[in-house]
Amino acid sequence: VNELSALGLRAEADLRKEKIGRKILDAELEKVPYKLIVGDKEMEEGTVSVRRRGEGDIGAMTKDAFVLMLKDENDTKKVF
Repeated sequence: VNELSALGLRAEADLRKEKIGRKILDAELEKVPYKLIVGDKEMEEGTVSVRRRGEGDIGAMTKDAFVLMLKDENDTKKVF
């Protein structure tokens, strides 16, 4: 969260003692555009599991790859 915030991205951690499925559902209901899941496996591999609102799981990637994806997506948006 601190690293993403330092890059100018809004980020929050959900540290509740709920099951991961419940946290994902709550984030979907709150219309959070991206959810990064970081468990033991991701910590070991140095990756984050990324879920996009409305699409679901889009795979695991490094934090840097995720930030690059966001910047690329932002650059391709057209303002009307």
